Amino acid sequence: MLAQILFFAFPLLVVFAGISDMMTMTISNRFSLALIALFLVAIPFVTGWDPATWAEHLLAGAIMLVVAFAMFAFGWVGGGDAKLSVAIALWLGLPQLLAFVVLASLFGGALTLGLLGFRNVPIPPAAIRLPWIVRLHDLKDGIPYGMALSAAGLVLYPQTIWLGLLH
Repeated sequence: MLAQILFFAFPLLVVFAGISDMMTMTISNRFSLALIALFLVAIPFVTGWDPATWAEHLLAGAIMLVVAFAMFAFGWVGGGDAKLSVAIALWLGLPQLLAFVVLASLFGGALTLGLLGFRNVPIPPAAIRLPWIVRLHDLKDGIPYGMALSAAGLVLYPQTIWLGLLH
C-alpha cells in the first residue's frame, strides 16, 4: 500500500505544482520540498540501498541544480520553476535528464507561443471574472513554466525505476 502511495505521489505533486503555477504564477516551495522528501523515502523501496542508483539520481538533481540556477540568474525562469526542475530531475534520474530538459524546452516553447497568441486576442468576456485567466492574458506577466516542467516530468515518469513500486 505504501509503495502505491509513493508511486502516485510524484504525478500528483507535479500536476498540482503545474496547476498552481498556471493559476497563481508561483510554485510553492512545499511542492519541491515534498517531492524531495518523498524521493528520499521512496528510493529505498525501489533500489534497496544500492549506492550506484542513489548516486545516479543525486547527480541528476545536482546537474539540474546548476542548470536551473544559471537559468534563474539570467532571468529565464523563476525561482519556483528552478526548484521544481531540480526536484523532478531527482526523481527521473540521470538516464532521463537530457530528455527532461529537451521535453521541458519543447513544451515551454509551445506554451509560450500559445500564450503569446492568446495574449494578442481580446480576452473572452466570460473569462474576465476569472483572475487567473486575466493574469495569463496580461502581456506584462511571465510564462507559467511550471506547467511545461510538470508535463515533461509526467511524460518521462513511466520510463523510470519507479514503475517497480507497482509490482
